[in-house]
Amino acid sequence: MSVFMDLNIISSNDKNRLKSIIETAAHLGYSTVAINYVVEPQKKKQEIPKPQSVSDIFDKFPIVQGKSSPIKVLNRLTIIASDASHFRPTNEYKSFDLVAVHPKTEKLFHAACMTFDVDIICIAVAEKQPFHFKRAPVNGAIDRGVFFETCYAAAIRDTTLRRYTIANAISLMEVCKGKNIIVSSGAERPLELRGPYDIANLGLMFSLSEGDAKAAVSTNCRSVLLHGETRATASGVVYTMKKPKTPQKQEEESPVSKKAKTESA
Repeated sequence: MSVFMDLNIISSNDKNRLKSIIETAAHLGYSTVAINYVVEPQKKKQEIPKPQSVSDIFDKFPIVQGKSSPIKVLNRLTIIASDASHFRPTNEYKSFDLVAVHPKTEKLFHAACMTFDVDIICIAVAEKQPFHFKRAPVNGAIDRGVFFETCYAAAIRDTTLRRYTIANAISLMEVCKGKNIIVSSGAERPLELRGPYDIANLGLMFSLSEGDAKAAVSTNCRSVLLHGETRATASGVVYTMKKPKTPQKQEEESPVSKKAKTESA
């Protein structure tokens, strides 16, 4: 059974609203969600917040629909960068499970793809994409294990934003060919959440294949979490697999006495 995730629940000072969104996500079948703290350094007095402890939101976490386990809640930081100086990883960044950047210029998009130490690169949904996606930086991000995110909540709020969301997503898909894509909600209210299978269908509108659309809310999100863990520990996880021997190689390695018995028989 697939494990579905929504890695973009907008943070709110209203704990009851946040609690309600997370409860709705669990009811819809999401096993993991991330509370997203959005920071725009260009605005005055915008500092990196300290993520609130998830235990302050729930005494007991809601059980995921169709599963026996409670929902997992992570913290995420998103920097809206319009200048290179806006993205400066500090110890404050380490308080978050995931780090994302929303680059506002082509130059910053290139830097985010090639050098920024992030897990997610966000694309615009509230405006027409201000620059064209180019294959070289996109492929560079894919090679580094960085994922691109498009969100759907804005498309629910407004018809104009819906056009921007779909057009920008399709523009990205034409370059990345459906690789390293996650689809999140960006929800600010419970009513803006949709079930994972609905989002997989929405992915088809973004020119994703059926398999890529489902991966965008499941296995790709899992890869983002692993990337975040690797980034935080500055190390990786290595999987080893024993390669099965071919019949010919087994015959070559068998003892001489065994070969002789086989041949005499």
